[in-house]
Amino acid sequence: MDSIPSFAEARVLVVGDIMLDRYWYGDTGRISPEAPVPVVRIGDEERRLGGAANVALNLARVGARTRLIGVIGADEPGAATRRLLADAGIEDDLAASPDHPTIAKLRVVSRNQQLIRLDFERSFALDGAFDRTALLARVDAALAATDVVICSDYGKGTLADVAGIIQRARAAGVPVLVDPKGRDWRRYAGASLITPNAAEFEAHVGHRPGENEADRWLAEQAAKTRHELDLDALLVTRSEKGMNLFAADGDLHLPARAREVFDVTGAGDTVIAMVGAGLGAGLGLSEAAAAANLAAGIVVGKLGTATVSPVELQGAAHAQRSGDHGIIDEDTLAQWFVQARARGERIVMTNGCFDLLHPGHIAYLEAARALGDWLVVAVNDDASVARLKGAGRPLNDLSHRMQVLRGLAAVDWVVPFAGDTPERLICRLLPDVLVKGGDYSVEEIAGGRCVLEAGGEVRTLDFVSGFSTTAIVERLRRGDDG
Repeated sequence: MDSIPSFAEARVLVVGDIMLDRYWYGDTGRISPEAPVPVVRIGDEERRLGGAANVALNLARVGARTRLIGVIGADEPGAATRRLLADAGIEDDLAASPDHPTIAKLRVVSRNQQLIRLDFERSFALDGAFDRTALLARVDAALAATDVVICSDYGKGTLADVAGIIQRARAAGVPVLVDPKGRDWRRYAGASLITPNAAEFEAHVGHRPGENEADRWLAEQAAKTRHELDLDALLVTRSEKGMNLFAADGDLHLPARAREVFDVTGAGDTVIAMVGAGLGAGLGLSEAAAAANLAAGIVVGKLGTATVSPVELQGAAHAQRSGDHGIIDEDTLAQWFVQARARGERIVMTNGCFDLLHPGHIAYLEAARALGDWLVVAVNDDASVARLKGAGRPLNDLSHRMQVLRGLAAVDWVVPFAGDTPERLICRLLPDVLVKGGDYSVEEIAGGRCVLEAGGEVRTLDFVSGFSTTAIVERLRRGDDG
């Protein structure tokens, strides 16, 4: 995908099972004397929107105009849910049941590991917990100002009449996307798109054959499901195998974009939200699916139920175009820094002319790269090299110097800069580690003060003795082949 559009004009209605996700964080260092379980000393608590509310939050975070219809309890978790929705800028169109609690999930986390999950719920489909006719009336009232409807089904009863929602939306000319639940999908018939994961799809159609036949079997079963349910398209998410989109105009495989999978909680919510936002912003289905694939690759690298931002998506789109490394402009690199920081990655930065690359440079760049997850190299433009090194320099122009650097295994990004020092660029980007070679003091390194004040590190590395670009140039001019 070449670029991420603005989602500001996308109007998306989310209908479904609303949950409140609670997280208790604490340290654990011993086993309880009462039972063989860890003792956790709780320190912090966090509350997040879950289920259909997390779908809505994903939409709001990328800038879409979002409205949420569903049911909560007339209780404190319900009030907390409303506050979180208001804080996120999501239009709250919720019914409150006086007899059923808000669905809530409590997760106990220690050292970034989830130890247990406790669920507090009763199905809203039981005992007439809410008026289904009134819920459909809310949907009817919202359709005139809606570009896309998303039905987020977690099997908790809110979507007991999902067929009625699909019928009303399609009659109004509004596409309906469904995140399905259970084995029987007949109630989703007529939807524009459903987005099961691989396990949900297999549960619906039956067990797949061996690995060698998996792709062909998937395509055949997808075509059969689309025909039986009168679906426009089917998007199957397949974890490390990416996603497969099956539609009337052809099938599309989107490879997984995640660098590291940390937590898949809520990833399906992100996928359907991004497809909805994309369609609402005017993207075609394949483009919207590609945006969803990028977003999924980001969100699985975060802990717990999470969302993505437009900056993260732009950075992921750029990384996809350039293969996660290469030559990059300053503005795009600044966006990428935000994305890398959101993933908790450590960025190292250095700078230089790099006119004639020699073994000393290679050893220096490899040592710099070892200090973090990424190495960014800022390169002097031709005019600044001439001012610093004198007439006849550089021997290789800027584009050639950057092409050579981008081919090194140790280098992730190469960015040019004008001016005799990269101080302005470094103070804008603020890497975690700023590295310079030679016998500079920290105070002499351009941009070092900015990095230190931001909490970063400034390091000097020794050059390998016996190598110097200037010495090599002088030898060449004397005709000394050594």
